[in-house]
Amino acid sequence: MTIHESARDINVRASVDVLVVGGGPSGFMAAYAAARKGNHKVMLLESRGYLGGNLTIGLPILAFLGPKGNQIIKGEPQKFIDRLKARGAATDHYPCKLHKSFTMVDGEEVKNVCAEMMEEAGVEVLMYVFCCGVLKDGDKVQGVIIESKCGREAILAKTVIDCTGDGDVAFRAGVECHKGDAEGGMQPPTLMYQMRGVDVQALRDAIVQHPDVYDMDNMPHSQFTRRHFITVGLRNQILKAREAGLDIPVSRTILITGLQPDEIWVNMVRVSGTDSTDPASYTRCEITAHKQIKVLNEYLRRFVPGFENAHMEIVSPFTGIRESRVIVGKYVLTADDIVSMRKFDDAVVVAGYPVDIHHSKGGDCTMIFTEDAYDIPYRVLVPEKIEGLLVAGRCSSMTHEAMAGTRVMSTCMALGEAAGSAARIALEDGVLPSQVDVQKVRTDLLENGVYLG
Repeated sequence: MTIHESARDINVRASVDVLVVGGGPSGFMAAYAAARKGNHKVMLLESRGYLGGNLTIGLPILAFLGPKGNQIIKGEPQKFIDRLKARGAATDHYPCKLHKSFTMVDGEEVKNVCAEMMEEAGVEVLMYVFCCGVLKDGDKVQGVIIESKCGREAILAKTVIDCTGDGDVAFRAGVECHKGDAEGGMQPPTLMYQMRGVDVQALRDAIVQHPDVYDMDNMPHSQFTRRHFITVGLRNQILKAREAGLDIPVSRTILITGLQPDEIWVNMVRVSGTDSTDPASYTRCEITAHKQIKVLNEYLRRFVPGFENAHMEIVSPFTGIRESRVIVGKYVLTADDIVSMRKFDDAVVVAGYPVDIHHSKGGDCTMIFTEDAYDIPYRVLVPEKIEGLLVAGRCSSMTHEAMAGTRVMSTCMALGEAAGSAARIALEDGVLPSQVDVQKVRTDLLENGVYLG
């Protein structure tokens, strides 16, 4: 059944040079990079009441360091971490055998720093709005239609950068998009939550002193002698919990030490079959996730040392999505590109996170490691046919397997910086983003401290 919606005139709220849609890790970086030289009018749209996206929900930032231990994500993402560290709101980049490195941040300070960066760069931020349509002239994007409590309005832009994670702008603009593997299976999302009152030393001692009982997935015990660590394992404990009748949705216990001594973030919720582009599916995910937390808390208190007297302090305000739409761009990055550590002449990001596929069914994970870092070319940001649009973050042009390596927040921030820089340089040179001189973009990134190999 359908109905006809009558055509109507709508208000033009703004006209800008660069419009970034989505204020998560790639979005606020793209906006800052586009605006930081002060030559262009830049606007950032966000559907929530704060910026930072998944950076605010208790997740560690993975893979600032590469497989060889050198830092490969630098530039504006590192400057962002430096701002947080100056407030005691971020850790160092801790080496990790599975994740290459992890960095914990205070989600509330992330919101503050993001807002301050936008104000500093002169970016106009508009929150509580959804992109619900795209304005085009032929194959060129000319702006978006937003929906809010003001109703429908238009924002005109010379260049639009889609940092929605779900490829919302690209999809509405007619860019070819795909979801999931060959059967459409997507990596399940996670609802992060924080436990306090954890005896972290008891957890550490159990892992180090009784590895036969408290098993870890290929993680050396030396990692657990540090103040901060991630556990990936305790498969034996999950099997015991299942034998005791607990319905645990994952095969591994993933726990991350927080900034406070008794703080642990739990990354164990999994709701398979979730499609974040379908509100009914996303709603089911949120409801199911909160039910899973009750079971997981019982598991932790009964089967994991250090949690006997712990309590739940914070549940993140939204479920973190690992995978949804990806676009088809001028180049589609593949797992072979990652595993072979392929180099590209138009590389704008060097990344090092392994191919990390959380199975769409069953609760386990497959990881494929590389010996060194790999390039991500500028062409993955550029849609194949639609002009005036760049797409940065986990919805850039990648296969299901490649996206499993590039979806982490450090890489997404770097992709955002590259997109913002390219948009700015294209405007300076009077060309479309698809025609920008990529060597100019690379030079601009290098001058801002970006590592390109």
